[in-house]
Amino acid sequence: MTLFIPSPSISSFQLGPLTLHIYALCLITGIITAWAIGVRRWRARGGTTENFEAVLIWTIPLGIVGARIYHVLTHLGDYFGPGINPWSVFFIWEGGIAIYGAIGAGALAAWLIARREKVAFAAFADALAPGIAIGQASGRFGNWFNQELYGQPTTLPWGLEIDPAHRAPGFEQYATFHPTFLYESLWCLLVAVVLVLVDRRFSLARGQVFALYGILYTLGRGVIEMLRSDQANYVLGLRLNVWTSVTVFAGSVLAFWLLGVRASRESSAEYPPADTSTADEASINESHPSQHPD
Repeated sequence: MTLFIPSPSISSFQLGPLTLHIYALCLITGIITAWAIGVRRWRARGGTTENFEAVLIWTIPLGIVGARIYHVLTHLGDYFGPGINPWSVFFIWEGGIAIYGAIGAGALAAWLIARREKVAFAAFADALAPGIAIGQASGRFGNWFNQELYGQPTTLPWGLEIDPAHRAPGFEQYATFHPTFLYESLWCLLVAVVLVLVDRRFSLARGQVFALYGILYTLGRGVIEMLRSDQANYVLGLRLNVWTSVTVFAGSVLAFWLLGVRASRESSAEYPPADTSTADEASINESHPSQHPD
């Protein structure tokens, strides 16, 4: 008996006059999950729900805009050219957003709003990091319903069945592919678990949990990206998102190190070492009291 992962037969459904796209529902579920986990962790750190929501309410829409812009800029041929409706750049419900654009634009928006609201951005990012990873795990299932962003052909038992109409050019003769949506979803869940455990076990500096998220996510994403079969821009033989993963990974490692160094220096400044010479003199005076007391 051959076992493969079937692809859903629908990507949307009708609710009265409305067409609900399952891709969008997966994204919304991810956003709500990230929000719920983030606000709980933020309150545990002593923050208020009001401050958290004041920042996140701007971060989410600007993150979505950034995600769409990044995707369009890296897939211009899909949106501009003969016979293509240029207005399709706004049809986000059809799929096509990029997590790197979301994180970049969302982080910038959060930093700006956090400054205005007098919220510690690094602590905010740390609180949100595990929720972002779990939200990504949910969002990737939207790719499953759309039958998109799958990997190279495979005959492994967990291969993903793709309908002929959704197979990438050059792969029409293959029926099953690596389920990269599932690989990334499972990786994101693992990243979230590691972040929570590390945060509980070690005393990290502010911002290091988010930096660790960047390290772990890009490590897995770079590998998974090389399995994908969809069209992409290549630079020096590698997909553009692989290079993006390498760049963000390096930046996250550097940020993790710098944040740790800064925290160590601040701790040293707050708790200076004892003056050993004074302590030694006191010890000597106690051992050899003055021969001529007043």
